[in-house]
Amino acid sequence: MLFDFETISAQDRYKLVVSSVVPRPIAWVVTQDAAGTVNAAPYSFFNAFSDDPVVIGFGAGPRPAGSLKDTADNIRKTGEFVVNLVPESAIHGMNATAIDFPPGVDELAEAGLSKLASSKVKPPRIAESPVALECVTFQLIPAGHHTIVLGRVVAMHIADDCMLDAAKVYVDTPKLGLVGRMHGRGWYTRTEDRIEVPRLTVAEWEARKKAAE
Repeated sequence: MLFDFETISAQDRYKLVVSSVVPRPIAWVVTQDAAGTVNAAPYSFFNAFSDDPVVIGFGAGPRPAGSLKDTADNIRKTGEFVVNLVPESAIHGMNATAIDFPPGVDELAEAGLSKLASSKVKPPRIAESPVALECVTFQLIPAGHHTIVLGRVVAMHIADDCMLDAAKVYVDTPKLGLVGRMHGRGWYTRTEDRIEVPRLTVAEWEARKKAAE
């Protein structure tokens, strides 16, 4: 079935995309304003885009009235933020930080979550998250009423018990227990169900084709 995005409403385009581009990782973004007030909010228009430098990005929408949300406003003014990843054990705390509190409210305090000092940026990281990426602004890109925030990662924290071998930088990814965003207003998925499909070389592919003849 064809949906012409040049003729349907923005709301319908949104519904189609978020119902099919799944699962999506969640950026649990912590920022700080000039007065030091901490803000936290989750964003599922999120991913990693480059490895040298490491650049990650997320799409931040506006408030219903059209002004920037605290996350984008703080990043625009300070140039720093922390992206935490969301484990299932903290999913309800993450959901609480998605509430549209007025400016100046510390969402982490409201949700009963703990802060840990970052190493290179002012905004803190979330203690309940097993992964935190400290970022400085790489680029801010207007995209309709969204702002695409690209951040250069300057430091990364991973829980000690989620490292298989720190010297070889082997992460115990399943132990992170992360969740991803699914469709609708409240559906998420666990990352426990996996299938392994090894990458193939050209030689391996040609050998398979010959064997099938």
